[in-house]
Amino acid sequence: MKTDLEVTPAVALAVAVFATSTSAILVRWSAAPSSVAAFYRVLFTTILVAPLAVTRHRAAFARLSRRDLAGAAVAGLALAVHFAAWFESLEHTTVAASVTLVQSQPIFVALGASLVLGERIGRETAAGIAVAIVGAAAMSLGDAEGAALSGATPYGNALAVLGAVTVAGYVLAGRSIRQRVPLFPYVTVVYGACVLALFCLVGVQGHSYVGYPPREWLLFLGLAVGPGVFGHTVSNWVLEHLESVVVSVAWLGEPVGATLLALVLLAEVPDAVTIAGGLVVIAGVFVTTLERERGHGTAD
Repeated sequence: MKTDLEVTPAVALAVAVFATSTSAILVRWSAAPSSVAAFYRVLFTTILVAPLAVTRHRAAFARLSRRDLAGAAVAGLALAVHFAAWFESLEHTTVAASVTLVQSQPIFVALGASLVLGERIGRETAAGIAVAIVGAAAMSLGDAEGAALSGATPYGNALAVLGAVTVAGYVLAGRSIRQRVPLFPYVTVVYGACVLALFCLVGVQGHSYVGYPPREWLLFLGLAVGPGVFGHTVSNWVLEHLESVVVSVAWLGEPVGATLLALVLLAEVPDAVTIAGGLVVIAGVFVTTLERERGHGTAD
């Protein structure tokens, strides 16, 4: 008897959140320099999505203006700094702290939209931002002794926050372009700029581009296929079928999933301050996301 297997958007969203939750674990398992791992994650993801973009959206590439190309390049540079900072943060802080702080990016999107684009911040959004900032400060400046025992450091937490700020810049830089350009041509240009920037960073840092054992190449590929394709690409497909507020709030499950995976696979137990501060950050991001999505409708 023949049966048709249909993946519902809700199931796809759960898969996307779980796939992205594995990113920090794969980075931790890799012994390669963080910039090298970031470079190959984006390179392999580009190789996987570019053929689809070229074959299905060739006309869209031809319509790209110089302004759109420049904007996409700026977004790609911001994304490169995001990956470089976040991957490096995992060398200096816990998975729980790193993933929670980098997921605070909606806070910086709201602040950036207000400062750069002149968008109004409502009372509820401002309250959510304030709550998230308090939680982030608690995670970074709280129980220093407990944080040191768990592996968290202020430097690592600061890198994770930098990752959140720069991915917010990536979102803001590409928001207007995405209204005119289909997803796959846009991300192909962005990823191309990101790959070039990370390639240069690896060279400046003096790391080797090759010579890594097979295990490392499998981890690089896993970062591209798991968090890259099944995570972010599937999430963009889900946005066509579910309200953006549902997708945005669901992404708050990533810090929870990553923390649980780190507990099971890395035996990494976050300290009480990290847990408490993380919950406060998630609560603040939840409020901010909910109010902004209600105010702006669907998002890219």
